[in-house]
Amino acid sequence: MTPLWIAIALLLLPALWLLIAPMRDARTLRDKLDHFEANDTADEQNVAIFKRRLASLEAAHERGDMDEERFKEDRLELERSLLEDTASRTKRPLKTATAGRLAIPLVMVAVVGASTFWYQQNGAEGDLTLYAIQQEVQNDPDGSLVMYLERMEAEAERQPNNPNVWSSLFPLYRETGQSDKAVDALERLIAIEGRIPPLLAQLAQLRFFMAERELTPEVQSLVDETLAQDPRQPTVLGLLGIHAFDNGDYETAIDRWRRAVANIEDPETASSLREGIRVAQERLGVEPEAAAVEAAQSQGVRVTVSLDEALMDNVSDDASVFITARDMKGELPPLAVIRAQVSELPMTVVLDDNAAMSPQAQISQVREARLVVRVSQSGQATPQPGDLFGDLESVSVGPISEDDAANVVIDRVFE
Repeated sequence: MTPLWIAIALLLLPALWLLIAPMRDARTLRDKLDHFEANDTADEQNVAIFKRRLASLEAAHERGDMDEERFKEDRLELERSLLEDTASRTKRPLKTATAGRLAIPLVMVAVVGASTFWYQQNGAEGDLTLYAIQQEVQNDPDGSLVMYLERMEAEAERQPNNPNVWSSLFPLYRETGQSDKAVDALERLIAIEGRIPPLLAQLAQLRFFMAERELTPEVQSLVDETLAQDPRQPTVLGLLGIHAFDNGDYETAIDRWRRAVANIEDPETASSLREGIRVAQERLGVEPEAAAVEAAQSQGVRVTVSLDEALMDNVSDDASVFITARDMKGELPPLAVIRAQVSELPMTVVLDDNAAMSPQAQISQVREARLVVRVSQSGQATPQPGDLFGDLESVSVGPISEDDAANVVIDRVFE
């Protein structure tokens, strides 16, 4: 950790220099201020102006241009103005050039202390320690998994609230066959990070295999809690597929594994699930290649499109309707496009890979999509002012169900 603290010290040096820098010119600045005040003639100028105005006022009185009462009022006002000008210029004596120097070291110490405390509370010193341990074990000629595990266990005692410690220990325990310790590490991680679906799914999977691939009440409870938050959680779907396969329910196993493959990111795990699907299909006497094509085509979104009654008079029945699925970040071309006419509304369509515009951008490649429906009187694919449209964000992409459809209402005008 020495290089880290050296780097922090180097970053603090400019801040400390900025605290000291003003003191270097303090004496020069005080001399300039002192010289300015010593040669300040503002008061003399105010008095001279007062005398000129008073003389002018007296001359007017002698000429009879104003009576005695008006003369006294104007003279009193003139004197009051002089007093206000001179009173507002009362100056406090200048402090010495060394005034406040003792506060600088105190401020510097406070800055260093506050910065160190803040980093210890919010910094990544603990994670850097974990990384250093990993590098040391990898570079040690005698380094082993056992050594790494021992170092991480020692670090867990020093950093019991660091989630990265437990997320590292959990797979280590699992790989070394220490299931009870793996469960404990995972539960410690859940206590820190919260009961989020990925962690609950891993805990359910671990307890499932510890129970010899049985859906015990404890495992079922974890499965239900996970699916309530994320019905497409691939780890739990894979677990349910294994249980169905073990019980001879190959159709359910295939369905669960297909849904898991559609939402999984690890290519090796996806490959294992596809192999399981292939075996289950053989048990059912289904041709694997045909089933694979069917599975690919079944991934998509069923969409019900309707036109707001308030806008029905704005378009003709033969106007084009473009039903489009896009990726959430908007980085890919349209994933699926279907063209229809207003006269066909309301209608229900399926956006799947058959509606893709390019093999490089298909709806089966994403887990969520944004649906955009646009009515174009001109028939152009590019939006034009006056076109009607409706959209729907974050629509789940998965196995297409006859009973489940996303509803998009065309209810706005493109400007």
